[in-house]
Amino acid sequence: MYNTVLVAVDLSEDSKKVIKTAADLAGESSKLHLVHVVEPVAAAYSMDIYAVNVSELQQEAIKFAEQKLEKIGQELAIEPDRVHTLLGAPAPEIRNLANELGVDAIVIGSHGHSGWKILLGSTAIKVLHGSTCDVMTVHVGKDD
Repeated sequence: MYNTVLVAVDLSEDSKKVIKTAADLAGESSKLHLVHVVEPVAAAYSMDIYAVNVSELQQEAIKFAEQKLEKIGQELAIEPDRVHTLLGAPAPEIRNLANELGVDAIVIGSHGHSGWKILLGSTAIKVLHGSTCDVMTVHVGKDD
């Protein structure tokens, strides 16, 4: 049983399965934290976006993610101070938050497609490497 669990979600429908698994793992007396990391807009697109107001686009992406994650948190009765929307590269941001919160485990979804990604998705494997707590992956996607 874990005392504090960080659930990293991508805000897709698959997030429900990841959160349910984390809640089951955490148990009733545990604290569950939700996190979603918004990648910088410039990093997410490999094209010239000089004609677009990147700052405005970034703020819209963050606001959208915050609203969606807050709604999930409310539905699960998770306190607002345990719902985290961050900006940056997902894996290091998730690991840093886990360290800051002193969590016992991180739960993250994994699609797994080829190579090492069959076992762990690319973000999940990056979270695993360098984590100082347990990391549990939940298989999500077409095969569920």
